[in-house]
Amino acid sequence: MDWKYVFSLFGYAPFWQASLTVVELSVLAWGISTVLGMFVALGRQSRIRWVHAVLEAYVWLFRSLPLLVLLIFVYNVPSAFPETRVFLGSPFVAGLVAMVLSETAYISEIHRGGILSVATGQAEAARALGLPWRSIEFNVVIPQAFRVSLPALGNEFITIVKLTSLVSSISLTELLLVGQRLYTQNFMVLETLLVVAIFYVILVSFFEILLKALERFLDVSKRRIAPAAELTDSGVTKLERRHRGVAHQGPAIIEAANVSKHFGQNQVLKGVDLNVHKGEVIAVIGPSGSGKTTFIRTLNGLELIDGGQVLFNGTPVCYRKQGDGYRPVRDAQAALQRRDIGMVFQQFNLFPHKTALQNVMYAPVALGLMSAGEAKRQCLEVLHRVGMDAHANKYPYQLSGGQQQRVAIARALAVNPQVMLFDEPTSALDPELVDEVLAVMNQLANDGLTMVVVTHEMRFARQVADWVVFMEGGKVVEEGPSEQVFSHPVNPRTRAFLSRVAA
Repeated sequence: MDWKYVFSLFGYAPFWQASLTVVELSVLAWGISTVLGMFVALGRQSRIRWVHAVLEAYVWLFRSLPLLVLLIFVYNVPSAFPETRVFLGSPFVAGLVAMVLSETAYISEIHRGGILSVATGQAEAARALGLPWRSIEFNVVIPQAFRVSLPALGNEFITIVKLTSLVSSISLTELLLVGQRLYTQNFMVLETLLVVAIFYVILVSFFEILLKALERFLDVSKRRIAPAAELTDSGVTKLERRHRGVAHQGPAIIEAANVSKHFGQNQVLKGVDLNVHKGEVIAVIGPSGSGKTTFIRTLNGLELIDGGQVLFNGTPVCYRKQGDGYRPVRDAQAALQRRDIGMVFQQFNLFPHKTALQNVMYAPVALGLMSAGEAKRQCLEVLHRVGMDAHANKYPYQLSGGQQQRVAIARALAVNPQVMLFDEPTSALDPELVDEVLAVMNQLANDGLTMVVVTHEMRFARQVADWVVFMEGGKVVEEGPSEQVFSHPVNPRTRAFLSRVAA
């Protein structure tokens, strides 16, 4: 081994020029393929069949073709189509095009895995805020999916760096080609290839450090959290009996009539009727599996009904009749309706990559309801209303379950909905955290907010609700003023359920 020759090659200018070519080609190929791969991954989820089919075929084809074959094919396209010579005549451009075609197919699969890893509740929570599909994908799903996919994307970048050695087949002057030209002249094969290998190791190590730094930057658990200014006198109060007017009278905001819903052969809702009047609190109770959650999800169109009707201010909620069936309305129209029908979920579904304040601000800003500055001021007030202003700059993982649920309530309130739906908001909480969430809901009820609450908290249903609905087997078995239902239930099934719960 001629070590003097080896060390002399580190001062050989063509090696450094070739290294720059490798860096440019790798970064461009990875960057373009990462962006295009995300669009391919999203397109493969499209409900439009031909779009899905075309992209499936693209991924299948270009994952099947060896890169070397693709490089030579793209480079020789101008011989068959001379008009492409202006664009593909350069070995660098031809190599970049071939690598992008190949890597987009591979990277789209990485992105698809990342997208599938994002909990469906994240998209549902954003839909319930009245956000359109595009905003949900690019602000909620993709940031989380990219964070999950980043290690695999980094690994693919390293692969691309090494694959650039193949472009020597189309006479692009990269590291391997420079080495080949040297050892064909002096026959020092091992010495020359050793230097080529060291250059690749240096390049790979440098970019690996950068990618690790990007991973740390995107990891919210590594960020320092600035303390938030705490407002005085949090609005959270204890659960107490609410002063009611006359229940279940006045203008109806939501009208559900003979609502049915099937999942396959299983009929979950069997002709449910309910009117929700302005300013009242309705509690929906019943045993597990009675259809309560499915029913409340039909009230804002998260579940499409297949019989009857659900009207919000006289307009069908997120569906249109087509013949004997029902079809969802356009995404933009559904988003406008859901903006007025807020929803709080059992599992909180806060966006983990956003702070509490950012969670609450997201919808008002994305929907153009207010500027970022105005949104920050008003959303801090909403957080104060639920007793969470002191935690505005914390991420969801830094909050208890009760705190997360209160932020979720604030997030739904931020768009000023006419009605709020609560789907078992305390069932995922430890017993000692339940009261802090119920106290917030009690305060909202006292403020006159129209609410429909699916709950197993009988104390809340009795003391706070104006109207109680008991469901079983997909039907409304009994309904009436809360005191009447709890003190003098008419139906034997209601009496049996309440006595069992009391026991």
